[in-house]
Amino acid sequence: MTQEKEIWLAGDRALFLGELPPARLHAHAAPVLLIGLSGPITLRFPDGRSETCHSALVDADVEHEMDSGGEYMASLYLEPDAPETRLLKAGWLNERPVVFDPIQPFKRSRSLTRTLQSFDLARLLPPSALGRRTDLDRRIAHSLNYLRNLGDLPSDRADLADRVRLSESRFNHLFRAEVGISFRRYRSWSRLRSTLYHVAKKQSLTQAALSAGMHDSAHLSRMFRNMIGLAPTQVLRDLQGLHVLK
Repeated sequence: MTQEKEIWLAGDRALFLGELPPARLHAHAAPVLLIGLSGPITLRFPDGRSETCHSALVDADVEHEMDSGGEYMASLYLEPDAPETRLLKAGWLNERPVVFDPIQPFKRSRSLTRTLQSFDLARLLPPSALGRRTDLDRRIAHSLNYLRNLGDLPSDRADLADRVRLSESRFNHLFRAEVGISFRRYRSWSRLRSTLYHVAKKQSLTQAALSAGMHDSAHLSRMFRNMIGLAPTQVLRDLQGLHVLK
């Protein structure tokens, strides 16, 4: 099969398919399902642990390195308010921050690719992975939705706290408790996603970074390395498709 390199962006999730160089130490701001589609991948952790597997479910804010060994792979990201995130948080991710080989052995196929593109986790993960869904606090859910729909407008924590009628300190505490990361870190993640939306509109990487509220392309590079473990050019080089889904 051809080795396509593509990204799909949806409101509360995203998917990368392709080959990537080794990613240095980083932590995502959203849960991610990593799958080596043509062979195993290796995750390394700050305490010296290393695990080679065919798939891994990694919670938000877990520091790790990732080496796909040149294999064709998938990275499926879920936003904090995605229904599947809430089910996973009440299931496997309530018990441990990383689950190795959560997916049964598989062969790479067009059917598997279609399942990934449709974000159908129910077909990928066993029922035991999912717990009983608990709803995100409505004030935090409103804030997440507001951030995603801001467009190019600046996002201010004090303004968001005021919108949901909380003090800034209470908003900070509740946001971390509900989402698992700080508001500041999630805002950076939101800007990273916004950059990709602007790239999809045919903006240059530098212009996309500015449109997403970053100071310059160096700011974008630091953010990518911190949250993805790679420079943006390493992710986007030779990209054959950047699809924005409704």
